[in-house]
Amino acid sequence: MKRKSSSIILAIFFMLTFFKVTYAQPAYEDANSSASCGIKNILLIGVDGENLERYNRSDTMIIMSIDQENNNIKLTSLGRDTYVDIKGHGKEKLTHAYAYGGPDLLIETINNNFGLSIDRYATVNFSSFMKIIDLIGGVEVEVTENDVEALNQFIKICYNLYPQEKDIELIDSAGTYNLNGYQALAFSRIRYQDSTDARNSRQRMVVKGALDNLKKSGISGYIGSLNIILSGVKTNLTPSEIVILGYKALRIGTDNMKTLEFPYYKEEVRLKEAGWVVLWDKDKNLELLDSFLYN
Repeated sequence: MKRKSSSIILAIFFMLTFFKVTYAQPAYEDANSSASCGIKNILLIGVDGENLERYNRSDTMIIMSIDQENNNIKLTSLGRDTYVDIKGHGKEKLTHAYAYGGPDLLIETINNNFGLSIDRYATVNFSSFMKIIDLIGGVEVEVTENDVEALNQFIKICYNLYPQEKDIELIDSAGTYNLNGYQALAFSRIRYQDSTDARNSRQRMVVKGALDNLKKSGISGYIGSLNIILSGVKTNLTPSEIVILGYKALRIGTDNMKTLEFPYYKEEVRLKEAGWVVLWDKDKNLELLDSFLYN
């Protein structure tokens, strides 16, 4: 069985060398304690437009931690409005770092403010997000009664962003649904009917659903999907990392998945120079984050 798994991984590696993926050199060395305790942190980024290099804001920021020692995956949502120091721009919302300097400046900002040493990322835009969700057969999520009206409004917006071959499908009522690409994008964007934290929770639900569907397809489905999945992704993960980390994540699965909303100890205030921002208790939050990721 080990020989078969090794040969599969080797085959995928050679396939990936031919994939059309936007690669970038890592800006940082992963020098924190994760290296010695079997934890790999990857920043998943969703931008609010089509530009993967910069200029668009990072609406979604989730640290995906693959913990091999304890056989689990952790998802940490970073609040887009968190008030932080951005090099060269002073105090700003975290979401603006990507617009100013792309993934490198965003990662630098996260590491400097949150005491981390993340060095790997993957960024998707609206169109690549929808293509990925459709490719893997959708994502299963729980839609609440409070979500339905706002979700349908955003479904119409997301449906019209790009030409669709099929008629629009709205959500009739609360319940469990397998959402397609534009529905999942809409589900990930709604927030004004509840809160930013609730939206971040929905985004984590989508990531979990995507991993669940990929695991159902098995290693062969994972291999067959990679070319299309990665064609619209900007990442500095190497082909071998994509193979090994993806294989490990699918093997671990989501049964023991843990999630965190960060910052947790916070206050939302309106500042004259910045609008609505999230002020956060640095000591308490960094202690919580370190404990969640590494203990």
